[in-house]
Amino acid sequence: MDCSIFLLMEYNDLITLGIAIGLGMLVGIQRQRSDNKMAGVRTFTLIAILGVVSGFLTREYDNPFIFPTFGISITALLILANMIKVKRLDQTDVGQTTEVAALLMFAIGGYLVLGDQVIAVVVGGVMAILLYVKEKLHDFIENLKDKDLAAIMTFAGISLVVLPILPDRTYGPLDVINPRNIWLMVTLIVGISVIGYFIYKYVGKNVGIISNGVLGGMISSTATTVSYARKTANAKNIHKMAAFVITAASAIALARVLVEVGVIIPEKLPQIMLPILAEFILMVALCGVLFYLISTDGKDEEMPEPDNPAQFKSALIFGLLYGLILLAVAFTKQEFGNDALYIVAIISGLTDVDAITLSLSQTMKGGGLPTETGWRLILLASLSNLLFKGIMAAVLGTKQLIKWIAITFGISIVTGLLIMWLWPEGWHF
Repeated sequence: MDCSIFLLMEYNDLITLGIAIGLGMLVGIQRQRSDNKMAGVRTFTLIAILGVVSGFLTREYDNPFIFPTFGISITALLILANMIKVKRLDQTDVGQTTEVAALLMFAIGGYLVLGDQVIAVVVGGVMAILLYVKEKLHDFIENLKDKDLAAIMTFAGISLVVLPILPDRTYGPLDVINPRNIWLMVTLIVGISVIGYFIYKYVGKNVGIISNGVLGGMISSTATTVSYARKTANAKNIHKMAAFVITAASAIALARVLVEVGVIIPEKLPQIMLPILAEFILMVALCGVLFYLISTDGKDEEMPEPDNPAQFKSALIFGLLYGLILLAVAFTKQEFGNDALYIVAIISGLTDVDAITLSLSQTMKGGGLPTETGWRLILLASLSNLLFKGIMAAVLGTKQLIKWIAITFGISIVTGLLIMWLWPEGWHF
């Protein structure tokens, strides 16, 4: 029995050593390809091995001073190497990236033994990726505009400053208003929009109509509808293209709803996903038909540059709207029952489908709403939002756009209502 345990420990230690060698070689290859004179693949691999061996010695002798002693020694060697490099070379790279990477690789090697191996592997992988995308990352940062920096800083303030200081308890007569929970939902929605916005910044304006629809749905399908409906009034023969982008953005908005549900109630997502996925697939099929009908010699239009998706005022408005919908759902359920929630879903969906989706998900999470009713309410809110966007397209766009949007949105709304009415309860993942 003791021999088996010993062999198992040896086997696990060999795996740990193998992981360290792999991570060291991965980072070292990148540093060597960048013509770095300080350290290459051999040095980084040896540093990773030294970190693992230091961890083994610390564990074996139960001495907390062994690992930091080796760390200080590595630091001293790096300082000495830099001093020699400065004296011998006329043009010296004063950057500290390689030195920091070497120290981090040593720490990763030790953490593989003394800490969580998954975290160590993730950190090593992220370090390799950051080193590899250095030039692209610098170019991206240099091309940032003032509003892009404002988006980053505002999102950091929303998620890292405001969220932690809010109280995590419920207030109000219906005991549903939790400031931290509400702001967490604000952070989620703003985060999704910011990701879409910076994907747009990365791929550029001329990304093709398919990407326009996808990015429009990630950032704001409502804003995309307004932008493209207005474009049809100022440009000729783009009504099919505009209808495609608007329909695609609305389809992605459904996928966005599934992401939000998956974040709040992942355990109930299998019961909710299939009917909403069926509606999503229908809308994707309609997009496919529109894409086929678009003239092949037509030129792709630029996606209108979106506004800053991380504005504190917009975040505050969404938080207030989400809190009001939470109260409306709780009050309606208490006073009139679940059936009356359909009215709330229709009205809320007209303005913001994200808020009603999150509030219904929270209600289902607490067990206050059956899943079979919850997904129908979420789908109804999405259909209500489709109707609202269709009306905006009709008001702002041309007659040709109205025709195509009436067809795609009309089929989507009718099919969604049939799914709500006829979907068997046992059909889910």
